[in-house]
Order: sequence, then structure tokens, then C-alpha cells
Amino acid sequence: MAALCESFTLCGLGPSGGVGLGSGLLALEPGPDPDHVLLTDHGRTATLFKVSDQKPLGCWSVKHGQIITCPVVCNFETHEYVAVHDDKVLRIWKNQDINLDKVFKATLSADVYRIHSLPCGGPLVLFRGGGVRTLDVLLEAPQQEIENIVSDEVIKWSQAFMEGQQPVLIFATEKDGDFFVYVQKVKINSLHRYKLEQQDSKPMSFTAYIKNKFITLLCLYSNDAVYKVLIPLQQNTEEEEQILSKSLLLNLSVSGSILKGTSFVVLDKDHIAVLGSLAASGEEPKECLTIWNTKFQTLQTSKELPLGTSGQLWCYEEKFFFTHGKVLTVIMYKCETASLAAAVGKLKESRAPDVSSFVNWDTLGDGELVAPSKQSVPLNSGPQVALRSRKNAAAKAQQATLSVGQLLLNLKDASTTVFEDELRKLMSKAPMPDIQAIIGCVMTAITDRCKAKPNYYPRSILLEMVEKRDLSYSLCPDLMAVALEKKDLQLLQICLQRFPDIPEEITYTCLKLFLSLSETYLQSTDVNLESVICYVDVEFNNKEVKNEILENGFNAELEKGSRAAEISKTTHASDDGELCPVGPQRAALLNAVLRSAYSETFLLPHLKNLPAQQVVLFLSYLHYLHVKCSERINTTLPGTSSPTVNQIMDWMCLLLDAHFTVMVMLPEAKGLLSDLHKFVRAQVRFYSELSKIEGSLQELQRLNHQKDIQAYSIEVLELI
Repeated sequence: MAALCESFTLCGLGPSGGVGLGSGLLALEPGPDPDHVLLTDHGRTATLFKVSDQKPLGCWSVKHGQIITCPVVCNFETHEYVAVHDDKVLRIWKNQDINLDKVFKATLSADVYRIHSLPCGGPLVLFRGGGVRTLDVLLEAPQQEIENIVSDEVIKWSQAFMEGQQPVLIFATEKDGDFFVYVQKVKINSLHRYKLEQQDSKPMSFTAYIKNKFITLLCLYSNDAVYKVLIPLQQNTEEEEQILSKSLLLNLSVSGSILKGTSFVVLDKDHIAVLGSLAASGEEPKECLTIWNTKFQTLQTSKELPLGTSGQLWCYEEKFFFTHGKVLTVIMYKCETASLAAAVGKLKESRAPDVSSFVNWDTLGDGELVAPSKQSVPLNSGPQVALRSRKNAAAKAQQATLSVGQLLLNLKDASTTVFEDELRKLMSKAPMPDIQAIIGCVMTAITDRCKAKPNYYPRSILLEMVEKRDLSYSLCPDLMAVALEKKDLQLLQICLQRFPDIPEEITYTCLKLFLSLSETYLQSTDVNLESVICYVDVEFNNKEVKNEILENGFNAELEKGSRAAEISKTTHASDDGELCPVGPQRAALLNAVLRSAYSETFLLPHLKNLPAQQVVLFLSYLHYLHVKCSERINTTLPGTSSPTVNQIMDWMCLLLDAHFTVMVMLPEAKGLLSDLHKFVRAQVRFYSELSKIEGSLQELQRLNHQKDIQAYSIEVLELI
């Protein structure tokens, strides 16, 4: 049994993607951590991503005029990155390196086709002529001569794996329509050449794995079939070139539809995933991702990809990676032991619903309601009584085997009351292993209904789901868009506080909305004020400010700068004399934005579109928070879910980076910028004074540790 689970976007691939992937994706390789992947584009850039956070951890580019010509890989033994640009120039660097011009460089004597990195055996370098070297051997003499093995043949594919302690490299070549396979054991310098059995169709994609002293080579052919070839690892070196015979593994056809595959990967001994175009007679081809059971020759699940793909498919850590439109998409999957019941959709305890099969109601045909569901999830997991009269038990049998997707489809046109009642019943009956997938389906069903019916908005059930369930943005990507359209500030606040993977564009849209609404409108909204209630005080006066500042060590001279900042904030205060430049509702919403996760690379382009007046207002509030933090000895704001001083400073820097020229030219901002400058200068001077007595304080701490004072005592220490 296999099923596709939740999906999310890892990054954008267009010029606005922000990670240098505008020229398209060359390859995706595993990173130094199971949660990391390395992306290499067709131009100059390699980017390291953390998949669970959808955030870039590092980005490196070669100079203009240079091109990365094979995928960047990670050396798992040294935690370094290895790349080749302009076919022959080898570069090696570490995470902390920024400028690739200053990292290790070696010019090789031959063109490199690909570098394969193995967890235990180190990187292997495959040259276009078929020669293979380990990276360590190559670095000893970069200009060593590399043999030309393949002559006029062109390498089409290669893969490396470990057989015990022995690294093995396999690659396929093509010449004049004939295809050859080479197997090389690197340590013992053993090379064998085979020829693939000829036929009218041609292989389009390859993959391989080792099992029981045999290499199993799988080939996706142009006749829409997958063939299997067995290659023994133990061979007589004196034998001449052998012709490899192949056997049919799978026909990519189902119910009259044929899948024109472009790439595929092996998931386990019984399942493969194929990316391609599914064409039925008389219909337009539709690109889709499919999972097939090779043991029982059945299509297990599929997901339509309407925005198109590049034809490339990668699979790491039970996740698929592929381009979809202008983004790189990640889909998680599950594979269970193959059985005939699971293969035909009759497994009673099936635990992996195909989210994609019922997320979009419009893609579900009527036939799916009566045909056996390949991803059927029983709502009643108890045993079913067999051999009943169909007439007497029809209703119970239908309810017992009704899948989540079928239930949601049946509720498409139900009344609002029935719709919400059934969804609540579904959530209460959901089996725990599937709860996240089912929640995602339910949220998608609700948001789809909201978009289809503008007057429908079940605010209570949405708040209940977000507050009580462990959700994420990728699990319900349309939820925040609907909340923004409805201006549901409470729901947006909770999503910002709870979702760890909100795209920067959505964060910016929330910020713009919070800054654009009037104070009158905000006062009528119901938002959580716990993050501001302890420090936004309309009765706050200058005397209290002075006392707290002195408590933190400011002297009269330093206080002048900060007092100017305090006075300036009164000029930004509201009509009722509030010291804070915004009301408590707006402050609470802005705090949720400040605490949300983001990548500066992705957020900065959006912040540049923020109107100048909103920038001034937001910057004034950040200045206010900065002052409030500095008034406290531990520089921590009181209350729950309050932003930290580091978050405040980061956002101030982001705003100034995005709008510095506008701020300098804007008359309304000059006073604010001057106050910021004076306050920061006062802070710098204060900490400079503290640093002068740092040595004395450390010495006092050391003396106190040496003394063992049992009774109460008073000591007078003089600092010289």
C-alpha cells in the first residue's frame, strides 16, 4: 500500500524566488543532515535548504561568466561541499565560507561529468571519458592523466552505491542508438562493459540498486514500460562484452490511459514512483505524479500537476521533490508492505489516505464513488461482518467503508449546518495515525467552500481547528488567504503565532493589513492582548520613565539622548495621550508578525513595497519597543508572547534596509531617525562604560566564589 500525503513549497524557481534559481534547477542532492538538500541551478548558484522549515541555510555563487557544470554534492566525511564549474575547475568549501573565489581551487586535466558522494566511501568523480577517481586520489595530483574509456559514446546517466566496503559506480552510455552499461569497482579498478538488448523503443531514464550480489537496473523506455535488468557483481574478467537481456517489470497503463513517463525512482521492493503525462483517448494529457505497485501491476495513487513540471523527480527521506510551475514542490509519501488487498484498495486497516485525491472536489469524477478506492480510510475501524445480505446491510456497509474523500464529496452541496456537523463528527472519529492528513483535507474542504460561496465563513470552526490542532501553513495553504480576504484579525494572529512555515509574502500581506486598518476599526476587533497588556499603558508618564532608566544605570548625560526619544514618541502618540504610537490591538497584531519565522532574503523584496507612511508608523512602534526593552535590566518585555529585543532590532534593520533612502527624504521621518540615532548612541555609550568595569566585576565574582561565608556579612569593596 502506498499513498501521497501532504505537500508544500520548498522555494520559488523564478527570478523572484530569491535563491538564485531563476535559470532552472540542474539537480537536487542530499545535504549534510537528513533534513537538508542541496539545490544546484543551471547557472552559477548552489543553495542549501532546510526542508522542514523551507528556509535557505546558505547560498554560494561562482563569478559572472562561470557556470556550474555538474551538481554540487556534500562530502559526508568532511562536511565540505564539492562543485565543478566550467567542466574542469574543482571547488571545495565549508559552511562558513562566503566567497567562492577564496576557497580551495584545482584545475583538472579532463572534463567532469558528475560527482557522486557516498556516506561512507567519500566522493567519486566520473569524467566524461568514463574515467573514475576518488576525490582524495584526484586531489593528490589534480593534473593527473585521465583515461578515455567510452571513446565516442556519450554518458547519459550514472549512479554510485556501496557494496560492503567497496564503492561501485554504474553508468550508461549511448552511441548511434545503441546503449551500453559500465560497472566499475573503484578500489580494485575492475571495469565491465555490457550492451543493452536492442529493441524499437529507447531507454529514457535509469535507476539502480544492489541486492544479493546483483545490480538491479531499471529502465524506463519510450514504449511506456519499465524493464528490469540483472547484472552480477562477480564477473570473469576474461569474458567479452555481454548483451544484457531485460524483462518487463511494469506497463504504465490503466483503464485505457497511458502514462508517458519522463523520470522515475524506486521506493521499495514493490513500489516505484513515475513522473509523467497521463493521456486518455480523446483527452488532453495531464502531467501527474504516480505510485505503482510492481508486484501486482497496479496504480496505487496519483496527483495531477496542472502547472506542469520539468520532468525531473528526486526522492529523499520519504519525500518527493519536483518542479511544479515556478516552484519546487515537496510531497511526503507512505509505503507499506504490498498485499493483494492493498493493491486493489480493499485493505480494511489502510492507514494512508491520498490527500490529493479529494482535496479538489472538481477533479473527482462520479466513477470514483462506486469504484473501489485505492486509498479508502474506514471511519469505523471495527471488524466488518462478511456474507451479509446486500439489501439488509447496504447502509451500514456504505458508512463503514466510506472514505474521507467520498464523505467530503458527498458534503459538497450539503447545508451549512449539516456540513459542519459532519466535519466535527469526522474529526472526532479520525484515527490518530492519519489525523494530520485528515485535518488538512477538512481545512481544504472548508476553505474551498468559502471561496465558492462568498457569504459562507465558519469562523468558529476555523478558530477551533487552529487553536486545538497542530496545524501548519503547508497543511492548509488557503486558510490565511481566506482570513485576509475576510479581515479576520483574530484568526490571522493565531496563525502567525502557531504556524512555523508561513511564506514571507503572506507575512508581509498580514503586516500591510495590520498597519492599514484604522484605530476605530481595530478597537472593535477581538484579538489577544496578552503580549502588550503589561507595557502599553495610557497612564505612563515621564517620571516613571526617568526612574526606570536610572535603575538600568543611565546617568544624566546619557539620559538626554533617550529623553529626546521619549519626547519624540509623544508627538507620535494618539489623540487620547497614549505614549505608544499604536493602540493595543494593533500592537498585539504587530507583535505576532515580529515573532513569526522568516528569511531576510525572501522578506526584504516584499518590504520594499510597504507604503512610506506605514513604514514610519511601524518603525515608530519598533522604536517604542526598543526603548521599553532598554528600560528593563534584563531587556525583556513583560507579558506572554512578547517580541524579544533581537527580533525588534532585526525588524528595524530590515525596514531601514528596505526604505532608507525614502526615510532620509521623507520630512515626517527625519525626527524619528534622529531619535533612533540618539537613542542608539546613548546605548552604545552606556555599554561602553560597562565594558570598562567588566574586568573588575569578573574579579569580584572570582573573590566571592573563593570565600565561604556562613553567616550574614556586609563587605565594602573599592573599585580603583
